[in-house]
Parts: sequence; C-alpha cells; structure tokens
Amino acid sequence: MLRIRNLTSCYGKIRALENVSLHVWENEIVSIIGANGAGKTTLVNTISGIIPPTRGTVSLNGTNITRKAPEDIVEMGLTQVPEGRQIFNSLSVLDNLRLGAYLRYRRGLRKEIEEDLDGIFSMFPILGERRGQKSGTLSGGEQQMLAIARGLMARPSLLILDEPSLGLAPRVTGDIIEVIAGLKEKGITILLIEQNARAALSISDRCYVIETGSVLVEGEGRALLADGDVKRAYLGRDYREFWE
Repeated sequence: MLRIRNLTSCYGKIRALENVSLHVWENEIVSIIGANGAGKTTLVNTISGIIPPTRGTVSLNGTNITRKAPEDIVEMGLTQVPEGRQIFNSLSVLDNLRLGAYLRYRRGLRKEIEEDLDGIFSMFPILGERRGQKSGTLSGGEQQMLAIARGLMARPSLLILDEPSLGLAPRVTGDIIEVIAGLKEKGITILLIEQNARAALSISDRCYVIETGSVLVEGEGRALLADGDVKRAYLGRDYREFWE
C-alpha cells in the first residue's frame, strides 16, 4: 500500500532523513520507533506532503505521491493524525469530526458523512456523549480519541498516527493502543509512529527502528520487543525510558 524509496529530507543544510526506504502492506500495523530527534515526525510529514523531500519517492497504492499537495494525498486515502493531537479547542467535538470530513463535504457526500458519524459514536461512545462539548475541555485521552476519530472521518485506507500516546498516563496509553489494534480489525492499515516502543511493538506486525534519520533495523514487532540487543543498540543506554 505504501512504498518509500531512498527518501531524503532536509531543514536548510541539515539532513533530517537520509535514504530511508520502507513499505507497508495492506491491513498491517507497521510501527516506527526511535528516540526524540530520530526523524520520525519528519518522515511522516514528508509522506503526507507537508515537507518536500530532497530526493526519493513515496508511492501510495502504486501511484507516485511524492510531489502532491497534502489535500490531494488525503483524497487518495492517506490521512495523518498529527503529534500533539492539534484539535480545534474552541470547537465542539461534533464540529471537529465534521472538519475531518471537509473534503468529502465538498463532494456532496453529506448523507454518507452522517452515517460515518454514527459509526464513530459507536466506536467512541464518550465522544457521542460529549458531541456538543468544546473539545478543549476534554481530557488528554479523550482528545486523542477525538484526533483519531477526526482522521477516520476522511475514510482513509492508510492512517498515520504520530505519537498517539504522547503526554498520556500509562492506563490511558493502554486504552489508545487497544483502539489502534481495533482499527486493524476494521480493515484500516496503520503506520504508527511511537516513542513508547513497548506499546508500539506489542500490536505491530512489523517495525522499523530509526536513528539520526536512517533506518537501522527492520523486523517483526514482537521479535524486536524481545531483542535486548536492539533495545540497547538502537534506543541507547537509557532504553528503559521507552521500554518499561
């Protein structure tokens, strides 16, 4: 579904990504893990068309999307849930969800969107209960659920989740990870960017470990979870920060 070849991205003269290659098959959860500053968010922003690459290609379902605008990429079926949630705090839960379907409203799919809202409220009952509440008054975990639900309103075939557990308590992180695992059961392919390696690897089919802008190792999620050498070599001496 997603194929990246020799992707390099720069901020000025600084190379944030260096010859990154990876792929995601349909109905997989693929995680990308690494320490802060490894290049994870730069990678997903390049995939989503927010940052133009210096070289390399990004293909979605066999179509080259390397130079396409972010809104065109969304229409082609790839949606990113950004780091930090970035919901519209002053708007209601319902209005945030409707904004996630903005491009579909432009195509006149109002009835279909209303049906999808019913599905979202079944999947996330708390959002249904608080549909009229201002989003900024939700808890951190509820805001993350809203951010994921807003992404789903675009009807993506591939959903990119950038640090969904960021700033959440361990119990709430567990709830979010359960939600992500459940999305795969609904046929949604997921690229999961996470600093919490244990949480990510526990539900991932495959994983790429990134350090200083390069892919250093690829493997099955649970195999890497049990690999002490990978923990130490690719997540540094303080790997317990990401693992425990």
